[in-house]
Amino acid sequence: MPDVPRRAPVIGLVGGIGSGKSHLARKLLEKHPIEIVEGDSAGHLVLEDLPVQEELRKIFGSSIFTPEGKVDRPKLGRLVFGTTPEQQAARSNLEKIVHPRITEILKGQLERARSRAGIEAVILDAALIVEAGWRHFCDAVVFVDTPYEERLARVSRQRGWDRDELDAREASQLPLEQKRKEAQYVVDNSGDGPSAQSQLEEIYSRIVSPGHT
Repeated sequence: MPDVPRRAPVIGLVGGIGSGKSHLARKLLEKHPIEIVEGDSAGHLVLEDLPVQEELRKIFGSSIFTPEGKVDRPKLGRLVFGTTPEQQAARSNLEKIVHPRITEILKGQLERARSRAGIEAVILDAALIVEAGWRHFCDAVVFVDTPYEERLARVSRQRGWDRDELDAREASQLPLEQKRKEAQYVVDNSGDGPSAQSQLEEIYSRIVSPGHT
């Protein structure tokens, strides 16, 4: 019988906010025939969906929309990110609306990426791989371990967040140690970027090798 072509594995990247997952994925793309599927992009796409917007308006009211009718993501974020009972309830309501739709989008994007000729692997770069149940999409998960202060400096520089904003956002996710336990591999992304890239290269080679299970 002829050999059945091996399907490109899906490699999930997890880690704290600002850990450098996306940067490492792009560096991998420079050297290998991979596709990157981003959870953030799918999340943004869902918020453009009119039925989703209608459900959000029913739950959160018109105040989370701009005058142009778009979802005001910072306003919505202030309602759902944090540790108060009200924020936790609001986040739960939001997730019930958007997560099923994001899951469908990611499933389709991953399938299309894996079917493209010459693709060696697909990287799933999504903050909520574990929380949203997307772990089952992945053949392997890599945890990117970056010290808190480095992550804070990065999100301060790139997103204008302060410590309180980062802490509020992280409070809405699973503890990092729990995410780390869900991963088969760990990349130390403290300080030296090239070192982390080298570690990920080695892990990538192991995952895409024919003997990997």
